[in-house]
Amino acid sequence: MTPGRRSSTFTRLLRHGFTDPSAAERLLDSAELAAVRDDPFLLEALGATADPDLALHGLVRLLEAQPAPSDRRELLDTLIAAKPLRDRLLGVLGASAALADHLARHPSDWQALVTYEPQDLHPGVEEFERGLAEATDPVSLRVAYRRCLLSIAARDVCGTTDLAETAAELADLATATLRAALALAAAAAPDDARACRLAVIAMGKCGGHELNYVSDVDVIFVAEAVEGADEAKALKSATKLASHMMRICSETTIEGSIWPVDANLRPEGRNGPLVRTLSSHLAYYQRWAKTWEFQALLKARPVAGDAELGQAYVDALQPLVWQAAERENFVADVQKMRRRVVENIPASEIERELKLGPGGLRDVEFAVQLLQLVHGRTDPSLRSGTTLDALQALAAGGYVGRLDAARLDEAYRFLRAMEHRIQLYRLRRTHLVPEAEADLRRLGRSLGLRTDPVTGLLREWKRHTGVVRRLHEKLFYRPLLDAVAQLAPGEARLSAEAARERMVALGYADPASALRHLEALASGVSRKAAIQRTLLPVLLGWFADSADPDAGLLNFRKVSDALGKTPWYLRLLRDEGAAAENLARVLSAGRLAPDLLMRAPEAVALLGDGTGSGGAGGGLEPRDRAQLEQEVLAAVGRAENAEQGVTAARGVRRRELFRTAAADIVFSYGTETTPAEPDQGALVDRVGAAVSDLTAATLAGTLRAVVRAGWGDTLPTRFAIIGMGRFGGHELGYGSDADVLFVHEPQDGVDEQEAATAASKVVAEMRRLLQLPSADPPLLIDADLRPEGKSGPLVRTLKSYEAYYRRWSLVWESQALLRAEPVAGDEALARRFTELIDPLRYPERGLGDDEVREIRRLKARMESERLPRGADPRLHTKLGPGGLSDVEWTVQLLQMRHGWHEPVLRTTRTREALFAAHEAGLLAAVDAAVLDEAWVLATRVRNAVMLVRGRAGDTFPTDPRELAAVGRYLGYGAGHVGDMLDAYGRITRRARTVVQDLFYADGT
Repeated sequence: MTPGRRSSTFTRLLRHGFTDPSAAERLLDSAELAAVRDDPFLLEALGATADPDLALHGLVRLLEAQPAPSDRRELLDTLIAAKPLRDRLLGVLGASAALADHLARHPSDWQALVTYEPQDLHPGVEEFERGLAEATDPVSLRVAYRRCLLSIAARDVCGTTDLAETAAELADLATATLRAALALAAAAAPDDARACRLAVIAMGKCGGHELNYVSDVDVIFVAEAVEGADEAKALKSATKLASHMMRICSETTIEGSIWPVDANLRPEGRNGPLVRTLSSHLAYYQRWAKTWEFQALLKARPVAGDAELGQAYVDALQPLVWQAAERENFVADVQKMRRRVVENIPASEIERELKLGPGGLRDVEFAVQLLQLVHGRTDPSLRSGTTLDALQALAAGGYVGRLDAARLDEAYRFLRAMEHRIQLYRLRRTHLVPEAEADLRRLGRSLGLRTDPVTGLLREWKRHTGVVRRLHEKLFYRPLLDAVAQLAPGEARLSAEAARERMVALGYADPASALRHLEALASGVSRKAAIQRTLLPVLLGWFADSADPDAGLLNFRKVSDALGKTPWYLRLLRDEGAAAENLARVLSAGRLAPDLLMRAPEAVALLGDGTGSGGAGGGLEPRDRAQLEQEVLAAVGRAENAEQGVTAARGVRRRELFRTAAADIVFSYGTETTPAEPDQGALVDRVGAAVSDLTAATLAGTLRAVVRAGWGDTLPTRFAIIGMGRFGGHELGYGSDADVLFVHEPQDGVDEQEAATAASKVVAEMRRLLQLPSADPPLLIDADLRPEGKSGPLVRTLKSYEAYYRRWSLVWESQALLRAEPVAGDEALARRFTELIDPLRYPERGLGDDEVREIRRLKARMESERLPRGADPRLHTKLGPGGLSDVEWTVQLLQMRHGWHEPVLRTTRTREALFAAHEAGLLAAVDAAVLDEAWVLATRVRNAVMLVRGRAGDTFPTDPRELAAVGRYLGYGAGHVGDMLDAYGRITRRARTVVQDLFYADGT
């Protein structure tokens, strides 16, 4: 061979898509191809395949495998003379190494690709049954199956059949194969076959007539005894036949396996009997089946065995399928199953996952099936088991926008075609996009992307998954907007009844009102309406994911009415990734946060990214006490009088309460990009610190306003406010009063009476101003923990406190002082007050036996007298067993007994003291953890009740929707309220056991 000729051939091979021209040249020069190496049609046909190198290598192997020279000549002559065979055979060899292996083992099977009759273009079950008819055992069945598969793959890669036709042919071949396998099983056990009627119901993609090249074939078995036979024996025979049929298809032989037959979609899954009677199936689905099981039945189709029994199964169960959407928590169940699928994908694979990843095939299938279940009740045209047919029917009926349906159809076809070509290469069950460049190149070329196959494939793949990701949620909601806004004349729309059905299925209790809100938000041609039409499909999905979608939508309408003409508001929701989802979560999580927002809607700006980081936090990060105090004092300084000053301070408090509540909701629920905060204690600490700091800043501002209005810059007496209870412990909740003590000390040269009068006026005016009716929530000051309680003066001098505590103090007062911490006013005076009370709360040598008994007596009396009549003590977060009181009194007893010699115990914070007690060796790590878990949970429940109901409460709500909202805040999905209550009972019971060991044990 001359160098020039070699160079010319090398170049031609490169031009035709060979990646290893040198190896290809050697193969073309081999004895098998010598006669046709220069044939231009051969080289052109090789270059048209997905992988010319693979096709050429497979052709040489096939020629080598021919048993005689005459067979080799026949193959070559036919290959060159018949273009249909050439395209089919080389197309398969260039796309599937596995089918090339099959042809090398069975070299005459290439003749299955020669025929080119009309019936050969679109064979059905009967044609495939004829193709498998000669199989007499599992091995020959596999060979015949592969021969049929060869013809399907040839039509597929040549473009003779489209994606839907290929998937249907694969399902028909599976049907024929199941029938052949059942016939083999019956022939092996004729007595069993005569004893029963057995029907095989295809499920999943086989049932839906849309099978992959390599997939588990999902089935359900139903059987009946023949007339006069014993049912138990008949079921035993049917089970043997079914098991044998499954093994025939699934087991690996010298010819490999066909595919696994999976019967796990049957009632009770792996734990249930393989075969049931029709009445047993029906009883299970009527009583026990879960939502996903009805969703699976959408695709049920009798395919093998007793046809009459198979049809009876479908006829009996189909009515139940179309009632599934009426089940409680229907949409939540379906969406939760979708999320669980995604959560189970390894992180390293999720970006390559074609089927289950975000924007993958399952997103389209779930969305279509959900809409079928919702609307198929009243519209039989939607009851197709085939995804693309169902999508077309949904569009024709106006249940899905036509443009959205067309884009989803295109994306689904492309992604399924990718899946087919990936599986066809090795005939292995996989949904992962390969990473190797050679694999991506072959895959891209097989899909017609020839110029730059790798780049083109990745670009198209990402484009189509992006389309699915954007549309699969909007698929539910956009037609609702089209139905109420009526902006596209000529489009098929949801009827009023269909729109109502969909709203009910999505969890809306009052669909008529919800549709009116949608109409108000989406109608019109204004910029506001246009942006809201874009936002609402996504917002409606988030509302539907909450416990109260109706409230979410109503609240959004209120906010929109208040701010809709403000340019920054719509821009915030449209452009800042976190803002729209955060708003949806906040508006549908309960009453408190929306109520706070409605009083000053501009606070919605806090829900944006804030720092621009794009995270869920941003503007929701709490501000520290110094920042809050600075803002409040500055606002008070600008005010003309005390009332205006306190109004400004209360405005800051309202805004910051909203910030805290919104952050609590967002971090408890999680977002699409940020999971929920797993550390429940961190959530509690965050709220407690934020609300306590905010209350301290509000009191500091109010004190400044009152003093400035009445006395100018200097009050006749030094004045300090001491936080008590949860306030002093940095543990305030949303609905907590501010427990405080007031202490004063006359300025030098000031008469004590004058000082006392001034101090009393300050306290009275602070309490009045903080409770004035206004748009801002009141701040109630509670001074009942003062000496002599409600009978004693509201404010005392430091000397008076000293005299009282020295002479009259009771043990409960010393216990209350454990939480005392200065929060506002004169710092030096507050410090001296702390020094005064330290010996009381941390008594030298601890507590005597009498004092311990008194504390225990007081606790028992409190639990018996203060528990509300009719309340279930097991669910009372404050006074119930294992609740807040149990944990706090146990910790405080440890502090009073050991604080004098263990400085780490000298803290006002419950959790800090709890772990300090463990550090000091007073508490086992496991006991500390049990008490902490119970205290955190009880605090979270109280916070949840306030967020949901808008008013404080110490026990779980009785209203089902409010109870569900508490559950969502605590991390329990729809339908899991019982799990939440069980968990609360279990955790608090464990804590009560620890409390009994510690609080009531002598010598603790």
